[in-house]
Amino acid sequence: MSRREAPAALRWTGYVAVVIIFAIACGFLSSWQFSRNEERARQLALVAANYDADPVPLGDVLPAGGALDPTVEWTPVVLRGRYVADEQLLARNRPHGGTAAFEVLVPFRTDDGRVLLIDRGWVPPGEGPDPDAVPAPPAGETTVTARLRPGEPLPEGRGAPDGQVPTINLPLIADTVASGADLETSAYGLMVSEDPAAATAPNPIEPPTDDPGPHLSYAVQWILFAVMGFGFLGYVIVTERRHAREDAAERAARRARRRDRDAEAEDALLDAR
Repeated sequence: MSRREAPAALRWTGYVAVVIIFAIACGFLSSWQFSRNEERARQLALVAANYDADPVPLGDVLPAGGALDPTVEWTPVVLRGRYVADEQLLARNRPHGGTAAFEVLVPFRTDDGRVLLIDRGWVPPGEGPDPDAVPAPPAGETTVTARLRPGEPLPEGRGAPDGQVPTINLPLIADTVASGADLETSAYGLMVSEDPAAATAPNPIEPPTDDPGPHLSYAVQWILFAVMGFGFLGYVIVTERRHAREDAAERAARRARRRDRDAEAEDALLDAR
């Protein structure tokens, strides 16, 4: 190997190393997007299977004090009992109606003594820190149909005024309301209907979207980016080799011109003699 070839070989080695690292990173990102696509497909299948199923008693899908089985999320359940209206809370900064709305949370005590938090829907923000009006739940004996949902994590650094919570974190709510000792902390209910119905009710929560999301297309894009990286590497190497051949041809032409000038000078010297 000549001295002139060594720098190009070193550069190409660096190019190859960079492209391989880039391809590995693309592979990890593509795999991550495939995983997210599979998770989204699982969520859509769960909604399709449970969302419009016939309502069942709460005890059939959620044992008292037990954990919510992920396979029964969105399942409608029937509850008979009374709302604990004086323990109503508002979950703040919920994205509904193009605003930072409030969701109305009311504990519901069933006839068998269990307490399930019911999300009755949302109300728009008012002029101040609270909504202008919050419809009250029905009084007296009520039959509620609600879809089961898991609680939400508690965000760090976010608080809420009295009577409000920053998120539907069930252990936090259990510590907030007087009936918290009996509150189910693995699931809450997203209201479908009340019987008897209240005179006015919050706006219903929108059904989950059936959009699969962009994860599959993103996964394919990362694969294409990896392929493009190797294509760009080939382009760079081919371009460098072409430039090297052109430079070599130009140097050879200059040497030939110098030889011609030297020969002409020798001929002129001979003629002068």
